[in-house]
Amino acid sequence: MTAPLPLTARAVAPDLARGAMLLLIALANAHLFLLDAPGVRGYPDDPGPVGGVLTFLQMLLVDGRAYPLFALLVGYGAVQLARRHDEAAAVRLLRRRGAWMVAVGAVHGILLFPGDIVGAYGLLLVLLAGFLVRGTEVTLRTIAAVGAAVTILLGAGTGLRTGALTLPSVAASGYGTAVRLHVGEWLAGTVSSALFTAGMLAVGVLAARRALLDEPERHRRLLARAAAGGLAVAVAGGLPLALAAAGWWRPSAGPSALLGLLHSVGGLAGGIGYAALFGLLATRPAGRPGRALVATGRRSLTCYLAQSVVFCALLPAWALGLGARIGVPGAALLAVAAWLATVLACTLLERAGGRGPAEVLLRRLTYGGAPRPRSRR
Repeated sequence: MTAPLPLTARAVAPDLARGAMLLLIALANAHLFLLDAPGVRGYPDDPGPVGGVLTFLQMLLVDGRAYPLFALLVGYGAVQLARRHDEAAAVRLLRRRGAWMVAVGAVHGILLFPGDIVGAYGLLLVLLAGFLVRGTEVTLRTIAAVGAAVTILLGAGTGLRTGALTLPSVAASGYGTAVRLHVGEWLAGTVSSALFTAGMLAVGVLAARRALLDEPERHRRLLARAAAGGLAVAVAGGLPLALAAAGWWRPSAGPSALLGLLHSVGGLAGGIGYAALFGLLATRPAGRPGRALVATGRRSLTCYLAQSVVFCALLPAWALGLGARIGVPGAALLAVAAWLATVLACTLLERAGGRGPAEVLLRRLTYGGAPRPRSRR
């Protein structure tokens, strides 16, 4: 069995994207812990003046855009892993990795944050490993198209004001009650998230087969068009629902469903646009911020789990309960602070030549006793 790739041999662009993506994920998740009366997509029904502006911006640039990017990068990484193995071994390894991701996601989702996404991506790796490794161009395009259609159709319901918290467990008065609620929330969320992101996983595989992020300097024109077009569609598609989420427009149920569809279209386009944008940025000389983002992206699983530790310690009713008081501005500030703390920690780890603890665990579980090559530092 081949050992994992040394850090120094990794392509820069995917890790740069992962590092920046973690900020988007922190912003997308933090407001789910707020205990205000819920409105659109988990944002408070009355976010207030400052909160309304932040909600508007996050709906345009973050909400429903971060996880499609994450899924694309998971598909991209699957191809990078598969390149170093024959087909049969690659399929086995991806399924093994996916199974352990489901296990990690279950622990994370049940004990901490039931909105976990790791388990959903692991489930997709288990189910689709053969297609990701052996699938033809037509097969992968079909998966991408069908997955996109499912995402868009399911998005109709996300534009409605349900009057219920996205994660009812955050309002539980005790941790034991919260954990019991987490089980159902995580199971339902894992299945729905897998359905929402399967198409983007296939898009990531198609991009990796063309080495779009491994060799971004060879694909500048394509990446520039994808970045500009994808982000433009993300903003245009998200604009109507952003107005509703910010409390500046109150559409009825019928139009709200249509706005959810448009928002989902924008999310898929935004995921592609962000991936292309970070590919372009990777072609430029890496300054200190770029190197810090790459270091963070190399430890993305650790950082993602660390965000949940911070949010769950501070925000739910069963913890310190700050989610009842800080509103959207406070949640956004906390998200940025948590992300910056992980960036600092990863920068220090990079200088010391260390991996993230979650990455070390997942690699050991995936590769078993395979010898690990030394990093050429």
